[in-house]
Amino acid sequence: MSILVCGSVAYDSIMVFQDRFKNHILPEQIHILNVSFLVPDLRREFGGCAGNIAYGLKLLGADPLVVATVGEDAGPYRARFEALGLRQDYVREVPGTFTAQAFITTDLDDNQITAFHPGAMFHSHLNDVREARGAKLAIVSPDGADGMLRHAAGFAEAGVPFVFDPGQALPILGSEALLNCLQQARYCTVNDYEARLMCDKTGRSEAELAREVEALVVTLGAEGARIHCRGELFTVPAVTADALVDPTGCGDAYRAGLLYGLAAGWDVRKCARLAAVMGAIKIAHRGGQNYRPARAEIAARFEQAFGEQAW
Repeated sequence: MSILVCGSVAYDSIMVFQDRFKNHILPEQIHILNVSFLVPDLRREFGGCAGNIAYGLKLLGADPLVVATVGEDAGPYRARFEALGLRQDYVREVPGTFTAQAFITTDLDDNQITAFHPGAMFHSHLNDVREARGAKLAIVSPDGADGMLRHAAGFAEAGVPFVFDPGQALPILGSEALLNCLQQARYCTVNDYEARLMCDKTGRSEAELAREVEALVVTLGAEGARIHCRGELFTVPAVTADALVDPTGCGDAYRAGLLYGLAAGWDVRKCARLAAVMGAIKIAHRGGQNYRPARAEIAARFEQAFGEQAW
């Protein structure tokens, strides 16, 4: 019984500009903007929501199955999946495309300029989740808009409970599409900004949106999470991290913990506690897939933070 993880698989090229953008962008000249930044520091990371979530689930001992589209340059990512023991049954290569990739330039003030090329991600609708037999749980995370809508409808038709995680795709999903996905889902998770955006786009309050699902999890960064579950509203605190190094992929690590608990039949409060542990471990490492805790370490952090055993 697998957890299906639908979403993007991407390369992240992260560059550091050893100065400040504001020193090179003249406000009175932005109508003819033409700037070039020397970036001596460059690293390439494996990323994308589906890749990051599946990575976290594998650390927890789950058996995730990635549902994604990649381009002709996916060889290194496929090799990584193989090394991690992640099955690729539903990782579809789209001829004539590149794998989705983000080019991120950060300055000394931690300002970022990002260019994102969706590439094969725009063809995610080519995958049909109804073909994946024996799925216990699924997540529809940021991807091509058509793919997200098709996956949500496919899971609803197949009777597979899923988490709706609109994330960065919120701006490209219309209000009707958002509501349809929410009504088809069993759970939904967003951060506090995304929750406000969903409310604005649908014209409904957070409480009203929460009534469409069994649980709505709204993450609040260092403040933990606000959770609506079956008419009850409660909070789960964040877990203190060893260091605050890089928030990239923290939301995906959080979702891995949430999915693991839900698939194991835990109550939502305990699921959110494991999610908080995963987010805290991840934020102490750069990139979305460079944290490597043993399962026993995750359990120890959980018990230390919440005074109960994880498993």
